[in-house]
Amino acid sequence: MSDLRLATRGSPLALAQAERVAGALRGAHPGLEVEVVQIETTGDQRTDEPLRTLGGQGIFVKEIQRALLDGAADLAVHSAKDLPALTPEELVLCAIPERLDPADVLVGRSLAGLGPGATIATGSPRRQHLLSELRPDLNFVELRGNMAARLAKPGTDGIDAVVAAAAALERLGLTHLVAERLDPMVIVPQVAQGAIALEARAGSSASLLAAAISDDSALRCVRAERSFLATLGAGCSVPVAAWCTELEDGLVLRAVMVEESTGAVARLTLEGDDGVVIGRQAALELSARR
Repeated sequence: MSDLRLATRGSPLALAQAERVAGALRGAHPGLEVEVVQIETTGDQRTDEPLRTLGGQGIFVKEIQRALLDGAADLAVHSAKDLPALTPEELVLCAIPERLDPADVLVGRSLAGLGPGATIATGSPRRQHLLSELRPDLNFVELRGNMAARLAKPGTDGIDAVVAAAAALERLGLTHLVAERLDPMVIVPQVAQGAIALEARAGSSASLLAAAISDDSALRCVRAERSFLATLGAGCSVPVAAWCTELEDGLVLRAVMVEESTGAVARLTLEGDDGVVIGRQAALELSARR
């Protein structure tokens, strides 16, 4: 019987993340037995449908959260960007291990290398709108499937490049495929992109074990970004983005909201000591501009 059961999706990226977490936990707690439990989610089952038609956030985590609630697992390992802002009250976000680069990248060709009217594959409205600000001539098509299938798309079916998360390629050892890292000051990342979120039942021993491998700065920044998302509410369907960094004298949050009907992009940068407060303030200010 394992001391700690980690629930995760079964994709190569998810398993790489889970193994990274398992190794960190064993290092922090010598003698700890850790087992990785693979769980298939709605998002894994329905790979032929666009994410937005499946309900967006939550489709890669609900079954994993259910395993925690049912006692089939002790700790969940999520890509933090997949975790909805509002989660079951019986569960807690107990740790964010060291965060990798939150930026988006292009695979296939760089922006400068894309000819007029080139086609980029991405299922993210955020990425589409922010890239269109830089290159209004670009065309976009949907992109689903596992990472290997997506990375193989450039040069096929009329697709010139795909957009991916820098952290995903780093965790898979595929950074050599990057044609260009997109400046996160301009192409502001999805909330919590680049981070792994560990979730457990509130008050459980697993949450205490996980806290030992949490990165304090990453946790503060992710909480600021998630506060922005939570304030917008579960019903918010417009493309948004938020990226928080920590400086010596506090936090800086860059937030974006897109008006899909017009393509107008509203941007805001706030500084403060309390990430939850500035996240909430950014959401309220951007919402008031609509």
